[in-house]
Amino acid sequence: MASIKFGTDGWRDVIGANFTFDNVAKVAQAYADYLNSQGAKRVVVGYDTRFQAGKFAERAAQVLSANGLEVLLSKSHLPTPVLSFAVWHLKADGGVMITASHNPPEYLGFKIKGSYGGAAVPALVAEVEKKLGAEPRAFDPARHKLERFDVRKPYYDHLIGLLDMDALRAYEGVLYHDSMGGAGGGWIAGFAKHAGLKLEVRGLHEVPDPMFYGVNPEPIPANQFTVMTVLKAEEGRTFAAVTDGDADRIGAVLAGGANFNSHQIFAVLLKHLALRRGLKGRVVKTFSVSRVVELLAKKLGVEVQTTPIGFKYITDEMLGGGVLIGGEESGGIGVSLHLPERDGIFNALLLLEAVVRSGKGLGEQFAEIEAEVGFKHSYDRLDLHLPGMEHIRAVVEKVSSPRPVAGQKVVGTDTLDGVKWLFEDGGWLLFRASGTEPVLRVYCEMQSPELVKAVLAEAKKLVG
Repeated sequence: MASIKFGTDGWRDVIGANFTFDNVAKVAQAYADYLNSQGAKRVVVGYDTRFQAGKFAERAAQVLSANGLEVLLSKSHLPTPVLSFAVWHLKADGGVMITASHNPPEYLGFKIKGSYGGAAVPALVAEVEKKLGAEPRAFDPARHKLERFDVRKPYYDHLIGLLDMDALRAYEGVLYHDSMGGAGGGWIAGFAKHAGLKLEVRGLHEVPDPMFYGVNPEPIPANQFTVMTVLKAEEGRTFAAVTDGDADRIGAVLAGGANFNSHQIFAVLLKHLALRRGLKGRVVKTFSVSRVVELLAKKLGVEVQTTPIGFKYITDEMLGGGVLIGGEESGGIGVSLHLPERDGIFNALLLLEAVVRSGKGLGEQFAEIEAEVGFKHSYDRLDLHLPGMEHIRAVVEKVSSPRPVAGQKVVGTDTLDGVKWLFEDGGWLLFRASGTEPVLRVYCEMQSPELVKAVLAEAKKLVG
């Protein structure tokens, strides 16, 4: 079972190579053993738009059912946050989402959800991993049943209870939504129709596509050519929400075609929730999130906590209570008034709410934040495909001894998750092995795009 390893959020692997029906059954058996050890009764299973995801979900559901659990299987593909909502809404003891989130199209994955409607915390995942190896129990259609579920309407009603509907009803403009061929297609438009909004939602890549229209389904500039081109013709406060393959992460593109990254989204949502909504609580951010979020939180008098990368660590903190918002560099942001979970659909609507309540576009709001905290944000990331994890580990070991790059003096290091070099002007450079695929990620934040480019160029040479 050494070939099955849970990463930052579940187990992910290449379809047909290691992500097979047999291995999915083995992981489902381990999860069933865990659930039964906890006295669980009901489990919910969902899936995204990837190749054969529905069939893999059905196989996992069969194994869970064969272990005596009541299994509810989604009627169709759905976003991960909706599956998490279903766990909570249907009072299930756990959940499984068959998805590889933002990974390349050849991947699929097995995400576990807790009874609270959020990512499995590290302790839960560790217990499931311990149980890997048991032979999956056989499914007998004559004795074991699979029920189907659909929670679209309850989910929409839940969001109506959380959002400032007066503000959203007052907005008569356009909101674009690029779902990248993933599970989020049509969900924001469906909410607008269900809630009776005047809002016009223009969908891009709404038809499900297992190949995600030729890009990786991650909302970053390299994968957003179409939506950035479309938004070039727009003006004013209009923006596009971009959700990843399973719609738990969010990116945005502004009128004029400029990218609005996850750090900027995090900062705008924090200020909106704390100042306009008057909500209280800590801010939890992962190790690769912008200093702007930390500086803004301190400006607002809010405690900040930093965790390793992976939303499961944020979920752990949210379950402990006292958290207002938690987020990660990859666009996964959770708000405590909702679920202890990332939700790209809910966050897109919150961003629209912030635009209406402030009377200002997202770019203008973030420029004000930069001025308030005294830090100019520029950011980029390299994903370096190196020959194997052993090579990646060697690189991380190599960079544990920092040196000046692009004329920037290193004044400290932090090794919470990977190796982060801290620069004199407040910028930073982070080297870290991906937790979901064999990639070395190199993250950089500086106070100008020219510096970011220069630092990353030298970092790439250093990696070799």
